[in-house]
Amino acid sequence: MDVNRIRIVLVEPQHPGNIGAVARAMKNMGLGRLVMVAPEQYPDPQAIWRAMSAKDVLEAAQVVDTLDEAIADCGFVVAATSRDQRIPWPVLDARRSAAEIAAASTQTDVAIVFGREDNGLNNEELMRCNLHLAISTSDAYSSLNLAMAVQVVSYELHMLAVADELPAAPDAQWDAAPATQENMERFFVHLEQTLGEVGFLNPAAPRQLMPRLRRLYSRLRLDEMELNILRGILTETQKRIDPVDWDARAREPSR
Repeated sequence: MDVNRIRIVLVEPQHPGNIGAVARAMKNMGLGRLVMVAPEQYPDPQAIWRAMSAKDVLEAAQVVDTLDEAIADCGFVVAATSRDQRIPWPVLDARRSAAEIAAASTQTDVAIVFGREDNGLNNEELMRCNLHLAISTSDAYSSLNLAMAVQVVSYELHMLAVADELPAAPDAQWDAAPATQENMERFFVHLEQTLGEVGFLNPAAPRQLMPRLRRLYSRLRLDEMELNILRGILTETQKRIDPVDWDARAREPSR
């Protein structure tokens, strides 16, 4: 993918704050080419304020009069839309559209076109595009702010750009080695003993308490330091209690 050949096109954006938010969303995800078609209120301090550290994207942005000017040199044009068309048109979700955009950008300039905040792109504008991109949302509320829509599409492109850099599995630099099975068994013996002494576990009727606790701690995959902390807690607990006499408790009259 060549991000330098991908441009975001805003058709007649109505609020300068949205323009600034779009610039910020783009820079977050490594995109820098912004084209605006007849913005209603631009330049404007609100756009600069909302852009935050993405002012450079605004400074480099192009402002043109028509959509035709914005996409004239593009070999692949994608329209972001939620409209249902009378004439069937190729439509993909944001993730699959991103893959098409990424592939096309290796050969030609690509435009991703977003419409007006209140009613999006009209049918004539949609027909100028090769592909329609639909962002999947909840049926309960499908309306997306302009900058949100740009963020979603930009994110999908960014994920493709950094795919080879992402870890294939959870990654962390642990400061202690994983607990060994031998030490885990010592912990479970210690835990069972302490639970009996505090009166939480009846050795004569343990039910499934220890198997369930084994499952819990095995799922956590403790390291040696964490295990030592737990053993220390158990030891301090034992110092402060008298062992429970379960036989005596059983002989106590019920209340």
